[in-house]
Amino acid sequence: MRHRVLISVIRVTVGAVQLYTRSSGTGLPVVLLHAFPLSSAMWLAQREGLAKVCRVITPDLRGFGGSRLGEDDPSLDLMADDVARLLDDEGIERAVVGGLSMGGYVTLAFCRRHPDRLLGAILADTKAVPDPAPARDNRERIAQAVLSEGSDVLVSEVLPGLIGPTTKERRAMVFGRVKGLVQSAPPGAVAWAQRAMAGRPDSTGTLAALKVPLLVVVGEEDDLTPPAEAKAMAEAVPGARLEVIPKAGHLSAVEQPEAFNAAVSEFLQTELGAARQ
Repeated sequence: MRHRVLISVIRVTVGAVQLYTRSSGTGLPVVLLHAFPLSSAMWLAQREGLAKVCRVITPDLRGFGGSRLGEDDPSLDLMADDVARLLDDEGIERAVVGGLSMGGYVTLAFCRRHPDRLLGAILADTKAVPDPAPARDNRERIAQAVLSEGSDVLVSEVLPGLIGPTTKERRAMVFGRVKGLVQSAPPGAVAWAQRAMAGRPDSTGTLAALKVPLLVVVGEEDDLTPPAEAKAMAEAVPGARLEVIPKAGHLSAVEQPEAFNAAVSEFLQTELGAARQ
């Protein structure tokens, strides 16, 4: 019989912005931040699979899912500060904070701005280096296209890079689920997040200064942030763990959730002593 996991859903007012958050489990708090242009819905298998070893907290980053965008200028630092205020509201002093893709960029910003709030960090299918000029220009192009024409450009240009070839060939339901999440992304949030990511700084120094355990995860078939990028991040932090997820692309947590959850669970229990429930 499948174990039933209780998922709680709350809305938290962070400054002038209301954030929508799903959480499950008890014990060690682990915040997981979603990829662009998805929402916390992508973490369904993590809320279910990791609830036995930790408290999984998955907010919708501002503008996505059920969270409001607000009127602030685009900034990953602002998203990181949202997470810190969310922890305040939950009465959590320190947590493991992790993210995939854009969520990884926000995690790096959190590491830089709120190092005293960290118990550990998880960086999945992301990178520490900033965008080169052509990538920044492309983000602006997509931002303008989404605002003027809707989500078609996301489906034609962004979606194909999110999923690895094995998933495209063998996991039609996973591909369809991701496509639905991409199509439902609000245009204003998409443009805001693209501009925020384009403006992010080099976080190599942030990694070098990290004083907590680090897990780096990457899909074997990730072409957007390939395993070489993940290896470079892991090598920048003494003692960091690197896990390569077989037959997964950029959305490793969605494409191969069992393997992703096993890597996270092992990290939590080995590096942070999270007891089994």
